[in-house]
Amino acid sequence: MPRGSYTGRFAPSPTGDLHFGSLVAAVGSFLQARAHGGRWLVRIEDLDPPREVPGSAERILEDLERFQLSPDETVVWQGTRRAAHEAALDQLAAAGLLFPCACTRAELPPGPYPGTCREGLPPGRKGRALRVRVPGDPIRFVDGVQGPVSESLAECCGDFVVRRADGLVAYQLAVVVDDAWQGVTEIVRGADLLDSTPRQVFLQRALGLPTPSYLHLPLARDPEGRKLSKSLGADPVRSMPPLDALGAALAFLGHAPPPHGDLEARWAWAREHWDAGRVPREGGAVFGADGQAVYSPA
Repeated sequence: MPRGSYTGRFAPSPTGDLHFGSLVAAVGSFLQARAHGGRWLVRIEDLDPPREVPGSAERILEDLERFQLSPDETVVWQGTRRAAHEAALDQLAAAGLLFPCACTRAELPPGPYPGTCREGLPPGRKGRALRVRVPGDPIRFVDGVQGPVSESLAECCGDFVVRRADGLVAYQLAVVVDDAWQGVTEIVRGADLLDSTPRQVFLQRALGLPTPSYLHLPLARDPEGRKLSKSLGADPVRSMPPLDALGAALAFLGHAPPPHGDLEARWAWAREHWDAGRVPREGGAVFGADGQAVYSPA
């Protein structure tokens, strides 16, 4: 890939403050962009207002600045892109790929969508959400860290929702539209989103959009082995000294830095030594009982 043609991004949702797992994703995506001489963008995925935490988006951006993680272009707020998301829905509908679904979550069995409304709404029912018809053939791609991936959408999730019952466009569609619009060439993010990637690759193909490369980083877990997440109340990064937290994030990604130096020196070392081939597939615990960032190899 020619230098300068690479575009990466970090796209947090404003549903809570930046935690260590989010920092790992930001650091990995930033260093991968710098290693390719490319752009690094930040996009706030404010797609789900009912779940947003007031002020979290601003605090996330403040924390990124505190870590010297400055995007190369103006931050994009995904909520401003709804017209483009709706246009993508129209394109899918014109291709005959969408159908209305009347099912509530309580009515659906565990596992993939059983196709209840695929051939038409049940008598007396009104459509609530819009689902997209998935193919029977598996979606295949090679991830930069996790390796070859092959998944049958029909077997793993079935026809999935692209516009929710509350009228909001689903994440799977919005992220595809906006990554293409911003010219993203590689998506570096946590492995918790690996299962979403086949759905996004399918939508890219259905919409005639380019498919970027993917690199899914290992998940940061607490001492009990649970994925760090906002829903679990993971410690916000703002409670950690930036130098220590960055060092722990780099070590977690297989790049343990020297113990000396300030934040600028640590970034300089990271840019010089970054190699995605050294990133492990799985990560270990990163928090001790005192809540401080530590590194424990997987």
